Amino acid sequence: MLYAQTPAHEKRRLFRERLATGELLRFPGAFNPLSARLIERKGFEGVYISGAVLSADLGLPDIGLTTLTEVAARGQQIARQTELPAIIDADTGFGEPMNVARTIQTLEDAGIAGAHIEDQVNPKRCGHLDGKAVVDEDTALKRIRAAVDARRDPNFLVMARTDIRAVDGLDAATDRARKLVDAGADAIFPEAMRTLEEFAAVREAVDVPILANMTEFGKSDLFTVDQLRDVGVNIVIWPVSLLRIAMGAAERALDTLIDEGHLTSRLGEMQHRADLYDLIDYESYNHFDTNVFTFRIDR
Repeated sequence: MLYAQTPAHEKRRLFRERLATGELLRFPGAFNPLSARLIERKGFEGVYISGAVLSADLGLPDIGLTTLTEVAARGQQIARQTELPAIIDADTGFGEPMNVARTIQTLEDAGIAGAHIEDQVNPKRCGHLDGKAVVDEDTALKRIRAAVDARRDPNFLVMARTDIRAVDGLDAATDRARKLVDAGADAIFPEAMRTLEEFAAVREAVDVPILANMTEFGKSDLFTVDQLRDVGVNIVIWPVSLLRIAMGAAERALDTLIDEGHLTSRLGEMQHRADLYDLIDYESYNHFDTNVFTFRIDR
């Protein structure tokens, strides 16, 4: 009832233990707290919280317009609804190294298990768009050092994302990945890799976990979990997929209302009321107040 029973520090510890096994962990992107519960119920290993989704949820493009306060608040709402660890997109850290430090501690307080800080110039843009610019090596390393120095829980995962592949090529990406690890990064997120061989090259370059971003309509092909496991990927995310599917369904429903005047033909596509109430654990609230749950729902 209410929120997850596993404390944040325990989620982080269990996550780091599982990550250390070398297995591939699947982190679908949650677009709200309820979808995080569904991800857990379906048996996935973690929840990803995308900056692009948080921006889109506010009706904004993913160009660094969201604030730390907005991201941390939404991250907390999502993370506390699941027993799974949550990794969040912290963009460029919301400022200079001191801002990065504050970002990490704020996200720790929000119950997040880990965050990635990227090396784009601020204002950033979506990692799979053209025209990106990255900061110089010194600035990128300072961001990661600040993040590592600021965390109070050593199990909070500091992941370094590098977008340099799209700017200067694969060799630059593997070189920067090595230096980010030397700066203290616990994991590497090489953005916009184009082939499995490129993921394999990053895997060869560093001895920490690496993440693959399987976002639709981007630079990377949509590789399978098995393909990514075979080249040594440790975490795979589908950051915007559930939002895209939900918004596509919403648009089709609105078109049906316009065309037919009702949604009878769409009932089979909807989550049943009984399934929704089960997912939000409605019946358990009866333990606190017998006047809350006084009905039955027939399918």
